Amino acid sequence: MLNVNNIEVIYDDVILVLKGLSLEVREGQIVALLGANGAGKTTTLKAISGLLKVEEGEVTDGTIEFLDQRIDGMEAEDIVRLGIFQVMEGRCVFENLTVHENLIAATRTRNKRKEIRERYDTVLNYFPYLKARKNNLAGYLSGGEQQMLVIGRALMARTRLMMLDEPSLGLSPILVGEIFNILKRLNEEQKITILLVEQNAHLALSIAEHGYVMENGKIVLDDSVDKLRENEDIKMFYLGLTEMGTKRSYRDVKFYKRRKRWLT
Repeated sequence: MLNVNNIEVIYDDVILVLKGLSLEVREGQIVALLGANGAGKTTTLKAISGLLKVEEGEVTDGTIEFLDQRIDGMEAEDIVRLGIFQVMEGRCVFENLTVHENLIAATRTRNKRKEIRERYDTVLNYFPYLKARKNNLAGYLSGGEQQMLVIGRALMARTRLMMLDEPSLGLSPILVGEIFNILKRLNEEQKITILLVEQNAHLALSIAEHGYVMENGKIVLDDSVDKLRENEDIKMFYLGLTEMGTKRSYRDVKFYKRRKRWLT
């Protein structure tokens, strides 16, 4: 479904952020994109969704294809119409609009009234919290409810590829578990393909089928989730376990550079 081929991204004509990055997402998959802060994960999503221009960024080399159509260089609104929706980090809701109005706003490119009604009912079925608060201003929702709302907006836009940027950020463990269960259901029941950026590797690998690891603007490792879970470097630096089962922080940078083998 999605092919990112050896892309480079530069900000402000000076700062090279992505350095020949390639990845693919097959239709129906959940793919996890792992990496520490500053690795380039969010930039990767914005390159795909066309939002780089807002931040003076540009894909300067390589190609991005969605369903065999080249999309790098397209406007963000045209990419949304193709079926790609990025759920931004930080739960970007329209705070002064109601839950209902936030959801309807995502149908701007879809003008079939019956379809809009059906998708609206589907969203409220997956997120009963939103149904109970559909007339409330979005700015007064809890963090978890706002995260549900932005995922609901993606459903209203008839998304085929949903890209999520740190959906667990700032949420309680109970809400995080609930949201990730819903994402899994959306993938299975609504056939939505998902590209998931998430620092919590346990969570990401619990629902994904394939994973990529990013460092310094490059993919340094990719494999099936089962194999990633057994990779000693992943266990140590992303799952926080040594071979003896004791904890170690991947923030121990000097040890990390000596230990990791995937760049050699």
